[in-house]
Amino acid sequence: MRPRSKLLSSLLSFITVLIVVLNLLVIISISHFRQLHTNTNLLVFSLAVTDFLVGLLQMPTEILLYQGCWILGDLLCVVNFFFGAFLISVSVGNMILISVDRYVAICDPMFYSTKVTLKRVQICIFLCWLFSAVHSCWTFRDIFKQQDRYDFCSGECVIECKLTEVAFHTALTFFAPIAVITLLYLRVFVVAVSQARAMRSHITAATHQRSGTVKPKKSEIKAARTLGIVIFVFLLCYSPFGFITVGIMNNSTWALSATMQYWVVYCNSGLNPLIYAFFYPWFRKSVKQIITLQILQPDSCETNIL
Repeated sequence: MRPRSKLLSSLLSFITVLIVVLNLLVIISISHFRQLHTNTNLLVFSLAVTDFLVGLLQMPTEILLYQGCWILGDLLCVVNFFFGAFLISVSVGNMILISVDRYVAICDPMFYSTKVTLKRVQICIFLCWLFSAVHSCWTFRDIFKQQDRYDFCSGECVIECKLTEVAFHTALTFFAPIAVITLLYLRVFVVAVSQARAMRSHITAATHQRSGTVKPKKSEIKAARTLGIVIFVFLLCYSPFGFITVGIMNNSTWALSATMQYWVVYCNSGLNPLIYAFFYPWFRKSVKQIITLQILQPDSCETNIL
C-alpha cells in the first residue's frame, strides 16, 4: 500500500472508531438516565443505534474495499451491500419520524401528548426497521445469483442491479423522504419563528392568553432547532450520493462499487453526536457521568441530568 493510501486508511479507521464511541455514548445516556426517556429521545436513540451499526459493521468493510482487494468472499460482499442499503433506509426513516415528531410538537402542541405517545413511537420505530429490512431484501433479492460473476480479489466488491430497481430504491429512500422532511421542517421553521417573535412581544403574548391558544414550550422549540440542524446536516451528506446515483443511471444495469461518496454518507453518523454535544447540555453531563463511571453507582439512573 502506498504511503498516501496508508495515511488515508488510518484516518478512515480513526473516524470509524470515533463514530462507534460517540454513538455508544448517546445509546448509554438515553437508555440509562430515566429523565431522558422521552418520545423524542427514543427517536434519537433509534438514530444512534443505526449510526452505531454503520460504524461497527459498514465502515470497516469500506476500508477493506478502499484498499482495493475484497478478501472476505462473495457472500460477505452481498451481505455488505445489503446492510449498507438497510442502514441507510433506517436512517432516512428515523429522520422522517423525527420531523413528524417536531412538526406535531411545534405546530399542534395542544394535542402532542395525546397524538405522540410512547407506545405509538415504539410502533413507528419498529415499523421503520421492519420496512427497511423488507425493502432491502426486495432490492437485493437477485444478487445471490451473481456470485462468481466477478473476481472480487481483482480490485472491487461489485454487484449489479437493474435500472428500474435502482430508480425505485433512489426515489423511495432519497427523493420522497427529502420532500417530506423539507416540507415538514419548513412548516416547523415558520411556526417556530412566529412563536419566538410572539415571546418577545407582550401584546402578542397577551392576545394569545386571551384567545386560549396553546404555544409550544421553549424547550420544544430549542429541540426543534437542534434536530433541524441534525436533519440539515443529514441532507447535506446524503444529497451528493443521491444525485450521483441519478447521474450514472444511463445503462440497463447499474454497477454498485465502493467509492468515497459512501464515506460522505457514513461520516454523517459521527456528526450527529457532535451536534448533540454542542447543543444539548444533558448529553455533556451524561458523558461526564459515563466517563467517570458514576453510572455504576446505585440509583445513578435517577440523576438529575437536565
